[in-house]
Amino acid sequence: MTRWLKEEQVVAADSPNYARKLGIEKNQLVQELGWDEDTDDDIRFDIEDACGAELLDEDAEDVIDVVLLWWRNDDGDLVDRLMDAITPLAEDGVVWVVTPKTGHPGHVKPSDIAESAPTAGLMQTSSANLGDWIASRLVQPKSGPTGRR
Repeated sequence: MTRWLKEEQVVAADSPNYARKLGIEKNQLVQELGWDEDTDDDIRFDIEDACGAELLDEDAEDVIDVVLLWWRNDDGDLVDRLMDAITPLAEDGVVWVVTPKTGHPGHVKPSDIAESAPTAGLMQTSSANLGDWIASRLVQPKSGPTGRR
């Protein structure tokens, strides 16, 4: 039985866990923006499994915990799209800008995201490798101390 458990653990360790890389947790509301035919269904399904619900579309009227924004270099103005993405975002919410990796159609330069984030009122904190895609984590800066006790 020990041998079987080790084999199962190796298989589990080898399979990509996209939701874990993105910090997606059970019962979080995840909104998907920028879906197109090129998006990776494995990433989408893994996130749905982790949060326990279908991804919400841009018409959702809920307060959103995580925005999954698929973005390609010809999708328009990233600052405008980020401004739209943060409108329903919870105060401690996260925007993941998911772009094709270098060498893939639609690749976005990391500097484009780094320059757009502050203009939209966000800051980049990390990135995650998602197969043929790379995700950049953007958050709203924490406000300073309010002086209240």
